[in-house]
Amino acid sequence: MQFDDDAALDTSEVQDNRGGALGGIPGGGKTVGGGVVGLLVLVASVVFGVDPGLFGSDGTASAPGTGTGSGRSAADLAANCRTGADANRKEECRIVAVVDSVQAFWKQTETTAGKSYEPAPTFLFTSSVNTGCGNATSDVGPFYCSADDKVYLDLGFFDDLSGKFGAKGGPFAEAYVIAHEYGHHIQDLSGTISRGSGQGQNSGSVKLELQADCYAGVWAHHATTTRDPRSGKPLITELTQDDINRGLDAAAAVGDDRIQERYQGKVTPDTWTHGSASQRQQWFSTGYGSGSVARCNTFG
Repeated sequence: MQFDDDAALDTSEVQDNRGGALGGIPGGGKTVGGGVVGLLVLVASVVFGVDPGLFGSDGTASAPGTGTGSGRSAADLAANCRTGADANRKEECRIVAVVDSVQAFWKQTETTAGKSYEPAPTFLFTSSVNTGCGNATSDVGPFYCSADDKVYLDLGFFDDLSGKFGAKGGPFAEAYVIAHEYGHHIQDLSGTISRGSGQGQNSGSVKLELQADCYAGVWAHHATTTRDPRSGKPLITELTQDDINRGLDAAAAVGDDRIQERYQGKVTPDTWTHGSASQRQQWFSTGYGSGSVARCNTFG
């Protein structure tokens, strides 16, 4: 995946609080994925989640998306990530560029409900974070919170994607994760996010996650032709077949069956919340191959 070296990056939609000491951990409240106490179950049920937790706050946390530590400032991110050349060299700048590209695409595309796109920031954190959905730790993986319309991401997850989940990784694997989370934002705008509940192969939770995978594929289809509104040129200049393969590999690595086999030693479809490896690959491929939001009706 290559970015236009001369493209200007917009860091205004990425809030950086890495290194901040954010108060609280999940208080055992209900999670959309049906998580139970313990990293293994959290990993299996809420990775790439939506509203992980609607976690109950302990009443002492700071405002959503803020912390009490000496986190990096938005000015630091803006100073380090100015152009596409920076995105080609630095991971944090690549995250900014992907967020810019994903949001530029959706701004140019009506949601399935015909509603205009409303931007949502990505919030970078380390270890733990307080959100509009309550407090969460990095253990839950990247997630979208509909209460404050933000995507939350600890960049350490991308190391886990390879180390813990066995994915090949790479820039486009990271882009797939981000695009998936913005798929949840589209569902929020479209009103379908409320349909994601329950467990099992045919549950609303699985259908919601597979639709987000499909939306990620739709963005990927258009990534090299989506024009940045400021420059009028595409921010992403090249996606190779290896990039797409790595995205598919990442999708498979976080399939419920793969995670359960790796951490439980057995597969229990009745507890699925995100879909199997093959389902996740299938729906990403459906979006990527068609480039059509209308083809992402996993609820049909």
